[in-house]
Amino acid sequence: MISPFHGSLGRRLLLGVATAGLAAPPALRAQSPPVKIGVLTDMSSVYADYAGVGSVEAARMAIAASGMADRVQLISADHQNKPDVGSNLARNWYDTQGVDAIFDCPTSSVALAVNTVAGQAKKLCIFSTAIIDRLNEDDCNGYGLSWTWDIYSVARSGVVLQMRRGLDTWFIIHQDYAAGHALAATAKEMLHAAGGRVVGQVAHPLGTTDYSAYLLQAQASRAKFIFFTAGGSDLINALKQVREFGLVQRGQQIGTAFTVITDVHGIGLEALQGLNFVTAFYWDRDEQTRAFARAFFAQRQKQPTMFQAGVHSAVTQYLKAVQATGSTRAEDVRGWIRDHPFDDLFARNGRLLPNGRLIHDMLTARVKAPAEQRHPWDYYEILGVVPATDAFRPIDQSKCKLLF
Repeated sequence: MISPFHGSLGRRLLLGVATAGLAAPPALRAQSPPVKIGVLTDMSSVYADYAGVGSVEAARMAIAASGMADRVQLISADHQNKPDVGSNLARNWYDTQGVDAIFDCPTSSVALAVNTVAGQAKKLCIFSTAIIDRLNEDDCNGYGLSWTWDIYSVARSGVVLQMRRGLDTWFIIHQDYAAGHALAATAKEMLHAAGGRVVGQVAHPLGTTDYSAYLLQAQASRAKFIFFTAGGSDLINALKQVREFGLVQRGQQIGTAFTVITDVHGIGLEALQGLNFVTAFYWDRDEQTRAFARAFFAQRQKQPTMFQAGVHSAVTQYLKAVQATGSTRAEDVRGWIRDHPFDDLFARNGRLLPNGRLIHDMLTARVKAPAEQRHPWDYYEILGVVPATDAFRPIDQSKCKLLF
């Protein structure tokens, strides 16, 4: 099941390790301990485009740029979006294969299972794709670090964006499962705290194709803003029917909790134009992000998602900590990252809180209309920045009882 260096990706991994190691200064190579890291991800299911092989490539790029690539071994595996598969792989990596840290780990259910294993093994797992807050709240253990986003930051940043635009009455249409309910509840809480109000709310099953009943309720509510928590095909179906009902023409604005650039690429600007959302990263933000994106695109023929950029950042900062401390011990690495705020191509104003939550600036954005596109993958207009301390839950409000 585990194939560290398989096929063309494996050859690139080996080549990246070999060539980057040649450039590392001898003194640095001597003081850096050997490191073994694993990217545990979804390579064959719903999050394969969000993370998958692209996350492995992002990790490889971070290793190659670290100056210690001759000391780093990278392995990867597909957890198949199954908690038992993910936790068994993690346990095997930590206990018998000598893996020092695991990265990525999409899907909340898998992430929660792997987080438990990381706590038992007392080794780090740095989550880049899972959104669930429990990793650093109720289920915090000091060994699971969350890097890219969480439910609180997405809901909070979305509320900040829309309240700035004067959209203070919302109708929420959310998926009828745990993440959908959690996003809706957090958005409602944030909106009320900011002086807005939810005038209606409805849940729909996963895989819904007919949104007419929900949209009629949203229309009748006269809410200024209609907020969807769905993504993927659910969101596509909903947005098609939004246009048929003419809600935007009647003055109601449409937004979603988040969007992912590979979805925009697949769906197209025609269908998604005008959609407001929150993101942790955009490849075309500035020259630093574009330089990373050019190198990533050369390997994947796709622009990096925020999750893949998060993996690059997490591996980069992890290896800096190993380099600085001369240790792969989880507590040493975690403490160094906590004590050294940073900026990199992914995280601006990045700082690790003592519950294992990385905070950083979040971006609010709008999907461009086709006529606004200047070049391939030019899909977003950045509307604003929500500072890290505003976007994420303050540490004094954390439920984590094991602050480190």
